[in-house]
Amino acid sequence: MKTIGLLGGMSWESSIEYERLLNQGVRARLGGTASADLIVRSYNFADIEALQEAGDWEGAAELLARDAQRLVAAGAELILLCTNTMHRVAPAIEAALGVPFLHIADATADAVEGAGIHRVALLGTRYTMEHDFYRGRLAARGFDVLVPDEPDRTVVHDVIYDELVRGVINPESRYAYVGIVDRLLARGAEGVIAGCTEIELLVAPADVSVHYFPTTALHVERAIELALG
Repeated sequence: MKTIGLLGGMSWESSIEYERLLNQGVRARLGGTASADLIVRSYNFADIEALQEAGDWEGAAELLARDAQRLVAAGAELILLCTNTMHRVAPAIEAALGVPFLHIADATADAVEGAGIHRVALLGTRYTMEHDFYRGRLAARGFDVLVPDEPDRTVVHDVIYDELVRGVINPESRYAYVGIVDRLLARGAEGVIAGCTEIELLVAPADVSVHYFPTTALHVERAIELALG
């Protein structure tokens, strides 16, 4: 089993789901007392959020790349960045490493491709929905990516930062998200990507009527495949 290095805490509400799913997945495959071999760097998310708000992506890239190298020095053989938004700086992390880096959008794109659909809705933070680092990577695989119009885009972003990263699961917000998904389906979406790792804490597959792509679970599933090789 390869040792997996996790860059987490962005937020910890979802990165503990990474640890839980990785451990459960390894045990399901290997049985007995088996669990994932992990090295974790968990950040104070307030520091990361401050870099995001300031638009200091270069500073964030330097921080995450440096800590990814530290994970490798500690024995990590595969690196996961446990957040969709911070894949904005994935190229800097990849460039700093001599071990594989599993991009969350690639694991997601594989699942969308496997579902046989072309047009997919993307929900996430404003950075993920509006910047090209995620949408462009999906588009390069041939997918048509839809994001919510305003004010829906602001609602999706605000629920993440005002509620989900703070551990607040609000049924009214789930209802609002389902309404946003319905409007995206009316625009032709054939599936929906939970493109923020916290969204899976709020919206379940049963809440939507089309293919649902939970990025944390998909990232973990692919990581386990690579780790067990």
